Amino acid sequence: MPSIPFARPWLGEPEADAARRAILSGWVTQGPEVAAFEREFAAWVGAPHACAVSSATAALHLALLAAGIGPGDEVVTVSSSFIATANVVRYCGAIPVFVDVDARTYNMVPALVDAAIRPRTKAVLCVHQLGMPCDMQALTALARRHGVALVEDAACAVGSEVRVDDRWETIGRPHGDVACFSFHPRKLLTTGDGGMLTTRHADWDARFRLARQHGMSVPDTVRHTSARVVFERYPTLGYNYRLTDIQAAVGREQLKRLPAMIAHRRELAARYDELLHDVPGVVGPSAPSFARSNWQSYCVTLADGLEQQRVMQKMLDGGVATRRGVMCAHLESSYPADTWRAGSSLETSERNQRQGLMLPLFHELTADQQRDVVALLRAACDGRES
Repeated sequence: MPSIPFARPWLGEPEADAARRAILSGWVTQGPEVAAFEREFAAWVGAPHACAVSSATAALHLALLAAGIGPGDEVVTVSSSFIATANVVRYCGAIPVFVDVDARTYNMVPALVDAAIRPRTKAVLCVHQLGMPCDMQALTALARRHGVALVEDAACAVGSEVRVDDRWETIGRPHGDVACFSFHPRKLLTTGDGGMLTTRHADWDARFRLARQHGMSVPDTVRHTSARVVFERYPTLGYNYRLTDIQAAVGREQLKRLPAMIAHRRELAARYDELLHDVPGVVGPSAPSFARSNWQSYCVTLADGLEQQRVMQKMLDGGVATRRGVMCAHLESSYPADTWRAGSSLETSERNQRQGLMLPLFHELTADQQRDVVALLRAACDGRES
């Protein structure tokens, strides 16, 4: 194992006690802990509705279904994201239309989105990549102008903030029609795995709740507390996308930690900025004036003369784990030419995958460890042994 891992969740006795509480309650699947987590999460981000599900992938799938996405439709999104972003479009039988991203923020370029929208476009699926918010003011305006849904892939962005109309607002408010979060162990807030949808639309929230439990008309919480016999119906096709009460209990404790996690991540990112400013051949990320990232990940870009895999191997040999830049779905064999359309050149997306390098970032990372990471990166980039 590397002496400095790439990521590590911040969990402790409060989460262990919460899991124990749920286990000993006798109600371990979608129940009162899930309902409480939903209420607390909605209040934290300022959303009218929050619905917990089994993963961010499940959340994105349900979001697109609620937006009416079906066979033959097009969804404008980015190839430069974890493959689940593109996969959920295809789950619906629709075609992902990929546009390029900005070289420093890794987020979709609104002007390219605008140009890619056609009569068959039903939604824009934006990604707050690595925790950095997209330009929501621009994207919201163009989605409204074109009459299409705006879905936020906020898998990485819990606690991130965006400025809209000169006000700082938390991602998940939501600013589009629905925002989808991940609670995977690499995220700041983790439940082991899991996801959440936040929306302003009461009817969308009702669809999420119906679809996440096989389309069952009567929730378990209603049936188990009823004084009369209740028979459920299945009026629509549904899925097994439930979150457990054990996970939700952990999530409630993680939500209490979230302000401290975000504040410390921002300190860690600022230290990386300072340490990396004079490392030749390495360009750090950049936050636009309208965005405050939670810094879920810190990704640098290597100069074209530096071989990404060689640099990563040098660092791993020195005990430091890294990850390559954000992947491109369209470069995978599971995405043959007839399964997607290019809405623009994807040159920057491809370069980010080829030359991007994510450095270790987690709550308990020390200043000394950060200095060790940067020293090893500097040595790997100039070809010296550390």
